[in-house]
Parts: sequence; C-alpha cells; structure tokens
Amino acid sequence: MKGYDYSRNNLYFVTICVDQMKCCLGQVVDADLIDENHPVGTGRDLSVHSDSKNNPVGTGRDLSARRADAVHPQLKKSKEFSIVPSRKVMELNAYGKIVEERLQWLAGQYQYVVLHNYVVMPNHVHAIIEINKHLVTEVGIKIKSLSELVGAFKSTSSKWIHELNFPGFKWKRSFHDSIIKEDRAHSMISNYISENPNKWINDKFYA
Repeated sequence: MKGYDYSRNNLYFVTICVDQMKCCLGQVVDADLIDENHPVGTGRDLSVHSDSKNNPVGTGRDLSARRADAVHPQLKKSKEFSIVPSRKVMELNAYGKIVEERLQWLAGQYQYVVLHNYVVMPNHVHAIIEINKHLVTEVGIKIKSLSELVGAFKSTSSKWIHELNFPGFKWKRSFHDSIIKEDRAHSMISNYISENPNKWINDKFYA
C-alpha cells in the first residue's frame, strides 16, 4: 500500500514465491504415508523445532503402504463401502527445511516479530506475521519494515540453499501482502494457510 508505514504494529498475511514458480521445496503427500516424527512445512507451535539429523530428507512415498484409493474393484461396487480421502501434508526436502528454519528465525531474531501461522509449499510460502513494538524490551532498537523483514528472510534462506548445491535458487523479487484488520479475517486466513497442502491440486500456484 503506497505511503503506508509497514513498520507500525499490525498483522500481515504474506505470500512469497519461488522464481518461475519452480517446485523445489518439497512435495505434498498423503498424511498417512508420513511418519509422526517426519517434518512437515506447517506450524503454529514455534517452540517445536525439527532436527534434520533425525529426520530423513527427500524420502518420498512409502510404496509398501496401502493407499486409500487402492481398493478392490468389487468393494468399490458396494453401496456400503465409502472411501475417505487422505489428508495431504507438505513433506519438506532439504531446501524446504531451510526455508522453514529461516522463517522461524525471524521471530527469534527480532523481538517485535510474532509468527502466527505459516506453511511452506512446493513453490511458495504463506505466513501471518505480526509486528508489535510493545514486545521490545531493549532501548534503541530500530523496528524493521515488513519489506526489510521479508528481505532478511529471502537473503539468508537463499544463501543457505546456494551453499547446499542449489546455486540457481532464487525468490521472486516482489511479494504479496495484505493487512489483517479483524479477528474473523485472521481466523479465515489462518485456516486457509493450514489447509493449503490439502487443497494443493486446486491452488492457483499448483505446478
């Protein structure tokens, strides 16, 4: 919004996309094929951090597991039999884990930043970011604008991904943001973020 002070107290819904919408941060998979301890790119409880040493990277689907749609033809004909669609989750690869860690890093690095909810998708990130000056306990701290915070996230995540043998990775130069002004809007956006993996195939960023 032209002329708006993006360093003032507010809640922002932010979307950051990979350049050319390349799907390089992981994949959306059936939740029942993911181990409980396997990292997924969504989160509200930021006290929980994934340990990459204990979590396999890029393991893909467990082809030995029975799929929800792997039903005998005779059972499909039965009126008493119904198939419950599998819930989808985001399985992060090594690059996606870096993106998630750097997103969480913002809230740890800057006292005035609160990360309400987020999701790392194959080619984009959604997040609700709060800037709250009242959380600052030290004198003289400069409050960064939303653009500066997103810039810090982009530059550090890109640097780490480049060092992990992906020198061609880059984010789109711009990002989308909107100001969240009401509790109802916050609830709807937070739910949209949480449901993003489950609705990936219908997402406008699907590729």
